[in-house]
Amino acid sequence: MITTDFVPGSPCWLDLGAPDVEVAAAFYRAVFGWRAEPYGDQGAGGYTLFRLDGKVSAGVGPLPADRARSAWTLYFHTPDADETVKTVEQAGGAVLSPPVDVGAGDGRFARLADPQGAEFAVWQPGRYPGFETADGAGSLGWTELYTTDAAAAQTFYRTVFDWGTQDMPLPGGGGTYTLLRPANCSDERMHGGLMGVPTDLLGPAGKPYWHPVFGSHDCDATVGLVTGNGGTLSMGPETAEGVGRLAVCNDPSGAEFVVLTPQGAL
Repeated sequence: MITTDFVPGSPCWLDLGAPDVEVAAAFYRAVFGWRAEPYGDQGAGGYTLFRLDGKVSAGVGPLPADRARSAWTLYFHTPDADETVKTVEQAGGAVLSPPVDVGAGDGRFARLADPQGAEFAVWQPGRYPGFETADGAGSLGWTELYTTDAAAAQTFYRTVFDWGTQDMPLPGGGGTYTLLRPANCSDERMHGGLMGVPTDLLGPAGKPYWHPVFGSHDCDATVGLVTGNGGTLSMGPETAEGVGRLAVCNDPSGAEFVVLTPQGAL
């Protein structure tokens, strides 16, 4: 499970690069009940925090100039962003944005990519540890990587974050799904998974990517809110044995995310 008790390598933040911040904020408010709040002295259309029941759950900002399409970015906790960036480079990854301080001591982050091209970020906390709510309806409950080379991805992320991994077969001979957890943590702290996907199934960009999985009390109802507010459905809703009821969705700008009602909540 994902928690707000952050340890090295655990998910700690996520944000959306959007072509229109206000349009994105309106969509996610309708779907998850998130309330938008400008970050610091940012005005309308600048970097914005999302709050769920008063707690910060995610962020949204203008689409970076080097990014062709809207997408969510997942951030992983690090005690030293500069050292993590060095490790990423040594392991064959790329630095998309070098480490930079945020605000007056809020933290330090860097945007990175693994050797297969999947983008992610790291966050070295200052005053802000990360999101304040997780593993519930409307908040981040899982992270997932679709990659063209699962073995190479495992090696890279073990090198960078020392993640523990556990392989499990997918039903019907559909391949292998690898569960991920922070170093030296029990299986209860599993925070995501990765799986190999053919290039032709990787969407418009045609390259590996991470996407967030958000919890929902009722997957089907949430999907109705997605499609009723300009989003689209890529897969589902369907019930996955041992997991729950889920759907792969896209917001109005094409950013992908998954909605999941866990099995125990059905």
